[in-house]
Amino acid sequence: MASADAENFRLAVLNPGGRDQEQHFGENRSATANGHAPVNFHAYAACTHGAVFRETKRAIATEWPVLLLLRGDFRASERALAELKKSKRKTVVALKETGAHQIAHQLSDPVRFARFLKIVREANGGIATTPEAADFFRLFRDNGIEFVPTPYPVEDENWNWAMENRSGIFVGTREFAVPSRNHLAALVAVKRLSDVTKEPVTVFNFGRRREAKLISEMGFRKIRVHEKRMNYRAYLGEVARHKIIFQLDRSRVPGQVAGDALLCRSVCVGGDGAIERIAFPETCGEKRSDAELVEIAQRLLTNESERRAIAERATNIAKEKLSFRAGRETLAHFFAAL
Repeated sequence: MASADAENFRLAVLNPGGRDQEQHFGENRSATANGHAPVNFHAYAACTHGAVFRETKRAIATEWPVLLLLRGDFRASERALAELKKSKRKTVVALKETGAHQIAHQLSDPVRFARFLKIVREANGGIATTPEAADFFRLFRDNGIEFVPTPYPVEDENWNWAMENRSGIFVGTREFAVPSRNHLAALVAVKRLSDVTKEPVTVFNFGRRREAKLISEMGFRKIRVHEKRMNYRAYLGEVARHKIIFQLDRSRVPGQVAGDALLCRSVCVGGDGAIERIAFPETCGEKRSDAELVEIAQRLLTNESERRAIAERATNIAKEKLSFRAGRETLAHFFAAL
């Protein structure tokens, strides 16, 4: 598809009955304080100057192609697809939660699985935020499936959170209860890194007192524990203060931890998400042991020139493969071919 056609492409992202309010990402619209950040599935709408909807009729009224999100028991998505087909809207579907453990949990119910199968086969196609989710979709249909990594506005200076004089280690995970997140192991590894490098540690913990006590018992020399949520811009400001973002996640997720690192012009060490594997091939968790990742992290914490070089290479990769321009062109080409 010609770049001019991609420039004119608009996408409606529909999360039927979802919690997020309707949000438009027109070229001349400035972000609002209460609006969702242009990341995750909102990024597909944002990179095309499209919109996110929770009401099917509102998405239909745009006359744009639709990306229909599948969540919960899929009932609302099934009803929405029927309306979209009746209105002859070109519609592709995507699982809203695409970590390996999340897909397994969602589809373990036979009724939900049958509903998912019906939706995938009746839609015009499917988009996956990870290569593994794309392969899973292809088990149910032979065509119309595309892996489209969630884009990030790396070319937009309004989302450039580069910062000088960084210090410390930011722990990218926060879920003790999900085994594949390896959050406990990450904290233990970071404790060791902090002891050796004298770097402070920051972690978010929204769990119970038991989890807070566990962190306390680890005996960090200097740790900052955030127990309250903050808006995305404030969160990025917190991430950007640190030398590296460290994680040991093995969940095959889309990779927002790495995406946050890209916007902060920082380095993500560990993790096997899609963005991690694309943007940080030198430091991601793919085919690397935890011990190797700790060694990489220690080296980067003490070698500023290498850390800056890796961050710069990641930014260049992102501008080519993960930027809003790249996302818009990929989406426009995919929908045109359906």
